[in-house]
Amino acid sequence: MTFTPEMIAELELLALYNLDNHQEGLKVHNNATSKAIGAVTRLHQKGLISAADGGYLTSLGIDAAEHAQALLTILTSKS
Repeated sequence: MTFTPEMIAELELLALYNLDNHQEGLKVHNNATSKAIGAVTRLHQKGLISAADGGYLTSLGIDAAEHAQALLTILTSKS
């Protein structure tokens, strides 16, 4: 299995969430890139975020964002 461009866009969006403050959400405006709009729509459909235009992470979304951000940290850390 490989990461699709759609999955990567979703991971990039999950990486933007502030995991230190779950009351801080994101808003993806209608003038955002089609990649970002598609990603936020899919994340909402999957139950990871509270609204179709962003909003807050759900409990499943928090888990996903934690894993996404941990993976990003691992892949970008210097050996």
